Amino acid sequence: MATRALIFDFNGTLSDDEHVMEAVARDVFSRYGPAPTHDEYVDRLAGKSDEAMVRTWLGDRDDVEAIVAERINGYLERVPDGRTIGPAMREAVRLAASQVPIAIVSGAARAEIEPVVRAAGIAERFTAVVTSDDVANGKPHPEGYDVALARLRAALPDLKPAEVTVIEDTEAGVAAATAAGMRCLALVGTMPAERLAAAHGLIEGVDRALIARLLNSG
Repeated sequence: MATRALIFDFNGTLSDDEHVMEAVARDVFSRYGPAPTHDEYVDRLAGKSDEAMVRTWLGDRDDVEAIVAERINGYLERVPDGRTIGPAMREAVRLAASQVPIAIVSGAARAEIEPVVRAAGIAERFTAVVTSDDVANGKPHPEGYDVALARLRAALPDLKPAEVTVIEDTEAGVAAATAAGMRCLALVGTMPAERLAAAHGLIEGVDRALIARLLNSG
């Protein structure tokens, strides 16, 4: 089925920043106890919302919101200029948006996503941006993708889930997208390929050539 809309995950996908996310998590969590190792970050934290990340690592506590704010501030300090959205990705986004409505679905907060996308000069390309502020259930729950579909239907009222292609980079993200009935391509890197086997396909990068293939296939 032809791709009539395209959705990007943010951290580790649209924004090549999973190394930044891991460094920030290690820095912030070390203030409250042991910091996660690389393997612990990938196995337990990657792909989760900010709040879920804090609760997973530190447990339920009264200062979760304050710790989430620390994490967001630490992230924005490290990527003030949108550099984690590279030239190839920016061109891919521009090409996609010139042909179909596109969206972001992320477990990150809006306060984390919007400054980076604005700095990269592509904010106006997105029909919808769905963040942790917009949903009650984070990935692997499909709610974020269900919300995005509803918003994309403002541009394409007859859009079906199977006509949406999602690009994700984590096991939780793949599970969320496929549970929403969408086609999902998994970007290998944040997690090894075997953790992403539920995706409809594996990719090693996103560029204009990939977008052209997606939009011209049917």
